[in-house]
Amino acid sequence: MSEDRDEQWAAALEATGRYRVLRRLVPGSIVDTPPAGARRAILLDVETTGLDPAKDEIIELAMVPFYYSAADELVAIGGAFNELREPAVPIAPDVTRLTGIDPSMVAGRTIDPADVAAFAGASLVIAHNAAFDRRFVERFCPALAANPWACSMSEIDWREAGFESAKLAYLALSSGFFYDRHRAIHDCYAAIELLSRPCQATGRAPLQDLLASARRGGTRCWADNSPFEMKDVLKSRGYRWNGEDNGQPRAWWIDLERDGVAEEVAYLRREIYKYDAPLRIAELTAFNRYSDRFAVVDYGAPNSPTAAG
Repeated sequence: MSEDRDEQWAAALEATGRYRVLRRLVPGSIVDTPPAGARRAILLDVETTGLDPAKDEIIELAMVPFYYSAADELVAIGGAFNELREPAVPIAPDVTRLTGIDPSMVAGRTIDPADVAAFAGASLVIAHNAAFDRRFVERFCPALAANPWACSMSEIDWREAGFESAKLAYLALSSGFFYDRHRAIHDCYAAIELLSRPCQATGRAPLQDLLASARRGGTRCWADNSPFEMKDVLKSRGYRWNGEDNGQPRAWWIDLERDGVAEEVAYLRREIYKYDAPLRIAELTAFNRYSDRFAVVDYGAPNSPTAAG
């Protein structure tokens, strides 16, 4: 009865047109048995001691399995994996302020990589910023390098869906709910909720677009040795700078649909380089995207994914 009364009050406030009421996210019921014919995916999130996967460590890892139909619609949520882990170096105060995780909470706690691999199985792993999570998780649990991955932040056109930002908390607030942020398990449930809700602007649930993107793959194109004065032009076009020593070209890069590579190469040669510059590309699939395991080749070479074009 209390919930009914609260909803009546909330509805009355919203009816005035002067208020918008946010509801606390309540995850859907959990199933023990996968629905017949459904496919399994994992929503994964980690909390860490910092931003560098080469030296910082995971302190919390959560995975929430969910099931989707042949039409790519969410049909059920499974029981979660959610564990804390004590790092080699004490958790810094600023990390505690951000995550709410303090040294006493992780004291003596461990996560077995074998348990992580067994729980994930061969499922598609989805993270809201997979470029961050995948590197940390693969270093901790190398078995997950064999899984396909997808990113609910970058592989969905949230602007087309009617949102001004792809940040998880903003998407949630704009969708009318709130949750306890920066704890891995809550971020997982929030992302699943957002993926399953049809967007008013498109009429589609974002999960459908994300799964289509994961199956489709794409191509990464690097603007090697581009003129320095063109950096703002490239940035405004959607290029990002790779300044890390990660085996990839130290250059501006962009991810494209496969059928858009020839057009992008023509643009770069016409507008950026002003000559028929050599360029490098790499094929992206759900198995190598958000990792550093790319087969970088010259555009137009015999083993290039666009050589036929």
